[in-house]
Amino acid sequence: MKAMILAAGLGTRLRPLTDSRPKALVEVGGRTLLEITLARLREAGVSEVIVNVHHYAHMVIDYLKANSNFDMRVEISREDDVLLDTGGGLKRAAWFFLENSDVRDEPFILHNVDVITNIDLKRMVSHHAGRGALATLAVQKRESSRQLLFDDGMALCGRRIQGRPDEIARKAAVFHPLAFSGIHVISPGLLNMIREEGVFSIIDVYLRLAESSDCILEFPADEYHWRDVGRLSDLKHANEEAVQAKLR
Repeated sequence: MKAMILAAGLGTRLRPLTDSRPKALVEVGGRTLLEITLARLREAGVSEVIVNVHHYAHMVIDYLKANSNFDMRVEISREDDVLLDTGGGLKRAAWFFLENSDVRDEPFILHNVDVITNIDLKRMVSHHAGRGALATLAVQKRESSRQLLFDDGMALCGRRIQGRPDEIARKAAVFHPLAFSGIHVISPGLLNMIREEGVFSIIDVYLRLAESSDCILEFPADEYHWRDVGRLSDLKHANEEAVQAKLR
């Protein structure tokens, strides 16, 4: 199985740590976020990964080389001139998931590097495959300034951003607002449906596709631990949790 790690962000909310290193090499419990994510993916059966890089890209490349790519096939997708956002980054890396005709139909995982979680990735992939979705998104019932809206069938219908009118892609009797957790399982067939260009979010693609079908589904992840470590306060909590876990 293959995966992509989104690691090209500037990590501005983690300054001053990211003044001298990329976000992917910030540590939690003595391990870098990149190592933690790679280990989680490897445990889920992933053997081939592509990582997008921008900020201090050479440090990520040197780090992977020094650690023998953590015994995985790891490719690099460089975004040297401009950050392409999640959708643009995935589109640039699409070749990686389409290169081998034998596995072109196998779903892959898209994972933010600054997410620490014990979400069962194998279960999520199975959930995705069993429902014939184009994409399955790990979501939770928690407070967030940005939420995705799902119908009773748990298909994506819209987006809610605090301070803005709801963006409705498809009408539904009831909308269930859920917070996205930064982990996707995607069928390769979706890659050929991306018509957006340049810098764009993959969520924009999902909402466009959701206008005409129920192909973007949810994976309920309320039972799992999840933490976004994109801010210094979150990173502090994550390190405290790592210490407590070692003491158990």
